[in-house]
Order: sequence, then structure tokens, then C-alpha cells
Amino acid sequence: MTAQKKSTGVARRRIVLAVTGASGSPYAVTLARALGENPEIELHCIVSDAAKYVLHEELGEDVESITQYADAVYTQRDIGAGPASGSWRHDGMIVCPCSMASLAAIATGLASNLIHRAADVTLKERRRLVLVPRETPFNRIHLENMLRVEQAGAVIMPPCPAFYLKARTIQDLLNHFCGRVLDMMDIEHELSGRWNTPTEEEPPL
Repeated sequence: MTAQKKSTGVARRRIVLAVTGASGSPYAVTLARALGENPEIELHCIVSDAAKYVLHEELGEDVESITQYADAVYTQRDIGAGPASGSWRHDGMIVCPCSMASLAAIATGLASNLIHRAADVTLKERRRLVLVPRETPFNRIHLENMLRVEQAGAVIMPPCPAFYLKARTIQDLLNHFCGRVLDMMDIEHELSGRWNTPTEEEPPL
């Protein structure tokens, strides 16, 4: 399945978006849309079997709500796909949402499917890896796994809402967090505003 994009005449940045079976499908859809509609991004999506189930349960939608924005789509079983190899160049990977099972696999180098292998490759090639763990509360195993992957070079970004934006809708909260994820990938976006330093006329509360 391939999304057609207008050529900008310049090389596009290749980004991998992996979606696992944790709760948080709206984040994945928002990210896929922002990346897929960006003419400077070549989006490659890996969607796990569990993610497809959660997507239907949370949003009543099928996998095309994510994959329609991608230039290439892979299943978790496609271990021969490009993202499994370090020689397949890309500009960063996002796992959103990231289940605790996937976090554990990445933390221990257990490359049992394409998502885990692609994340492992991203770390070993010293490329940017952003993980969005969706669980609460965290137990000690979760925290130790997060510390392990952070020490290996990953960025850990739990989807914590920011209320200083005075969001009016759930989509406002989704846009703001996903914008923060794209900031970590150095990708320009128009998803949300950022914190503004108060002026003298507008003192902080």
C-alpha cells in the first residue's frame, strides 16, 4: 500500500513509524497523518497484529487509518524488510504506542519480529529512536527497561498531556504531544503551539 506524494525535487527524509498493541491508537493515527502529509517525509509503517486489534477497539477503525499515509507498509513478520537491516538507511524511528512487551524486547535485544529488530538496528546504527510507552503505573521492570534503552540511546516519551495549552478537545492534546515527538525527530510541523515566554504585559500566573 503506497501513498502518492507530490515530488518536492529534494531528497525526502525516511522515517519509520512502528505501532504496537498498547493503548494509544489515536496517537499513532495523528503521527501517521502528520508524517504522511509532509511532502519532505518518506513514511514507512510497521503495524503489529495486536495494534490492529487495539485500533479497532479504541477507534472502530481498521489499519488503513494509519497505513493510508505511508509510502511503504510492513507486517511484524516481515523480517526480511528493509528496516531490519543496518544498511537500509533511514533518519529515525518512532514506536508509538510502545507496549511493555515491545519495550522489554528492545531493552534486551530480543529481535523476535520486525518492530523489535528495526528498533535494535536503529540503536546500533546510532540513529534517533523515540519510544512512547503507554502503561500506568510503571513497575520496577518497566522502569529498568526504560533506563536500559535510554542508556543505549533511545528517547523515552510517555504520552503526558500538557494543560498549559488550555486544550478544548482530545485532538488538541493529541496534536500537542505528537508535535513534541516530531520535535524530537527535528521534523517541522504545524500540529500545535509551543510554550511562549510570558511578556511583561502578561505576567505568569
